[in-house]
This record gives sequence, C-alpha cells and structure tokens, in this order.
Amino acid sequence: MSELKELLIEEMQDILHAENQLTKALPKMSQAARNPKLREAFEKHLTQTRGHIERLEQAFELLGEKAQATPCKAMEGLVAEGSERIQESEGKNDVSADLALIGAAQKVEHYEISGYGTLRTLARQLGELEVEKLLTRTLGEEESADFLLSEVAKPIIQAGTSELYEAQTGKKQTAGVR
Repeated sequence: MSELKELLIEEMQDILHAENQLTKALPKMSQAARNPKLREAFEKHLTQTRGHIERLEQAFELLGEKAQATPCKAMEGLVAEGSERIQESEGKNDVSADLALIGAAQKVEHYEISGYGTLRTLARQLGELEVEKLLTRTLGEEESADFLLSEVAKPIIQAGTSELYEAQTGKKQTAGVR
C-alpha cells in the first residue's frame, strides 16, 4: 500500500471517530440550545452526521478496508470545550448561552471542513474518484452547517445588541439605530 493511501485511511479513521463523538455531543447541544432555530440546526446536523458516518463506511469499503475508528484527540478536545460552554451557560441569558454554543459548534465545523478537504484531496490524488465524490458531498454539508450556524447567530446577535443598548441607555432600540 502506498504511503498516500495509508495516510488517507488513517485520516478517515480519525474523522470516523470524530463523527461518532458528534453523534453523542449534538443531542446535548440541541438540548442546551434556547433558540428554536439553533436547536433545529443541531438536530438537522445530527441527522447529517449519521449520513457522514455511512459515507465514510462506504469509502472504506471502496478502498477495500475495514471501517475502524481511531481516537481523534482534536475532536475530544472540541467536544470537551462544548460541554464546558454548556455548563458555563447555565446561569447566563439566552443570547450569551446560544452564542457560546454556536462558537463551540463552529469550531467543530471548521475542524471537520479542514479534515474532509484534506481527505478529498488525497482521494483525488490517488485516483479514487468514487471516494472523492463521497467526501466532497460530506464536505459540502459541513460547509452548509457552518453557514447555517452563522445565519442563526445573526438575529441572536441583534437581540443581544438591542438588550445592551437598552441596558446602557434605558431606551428601546429603534429601527436604524445600531
């Protein structure tokens, strides 16, 4: 086996473990989310994550390898950080709590985007076009999840800005005042 193929398989094993960790973390994040759209985004991504695992299993099969996860320390750290954010947010207002969750979730998405981008490139270099297609599809879903989190954050940030303005001035924020 070539060193590049070994690297591809090792990285797939790593990201398989990362995705498996997310299937446990996302329900906790969904439960902690206070904004309904954020909760819905986490639930949607849980469904997608299960699909990512299925695609990785297909990719392993196409490569003639067993789908076996190896510990992903990076995701372990990101999941632990997300758990800390949930605990720290218990006494905080909805805006702060949800923005902390979004920040933790986007760190996870960015890790996955970089991982799947690398995997896709390796598969392409090896001429594994079917594997590349599977990885490209997952990469697109990870990028979409990151975009969705940014979109969900916008009205939450606006609400927080309005609250801050009212607290500082004692006046309600009107349209056009930012």
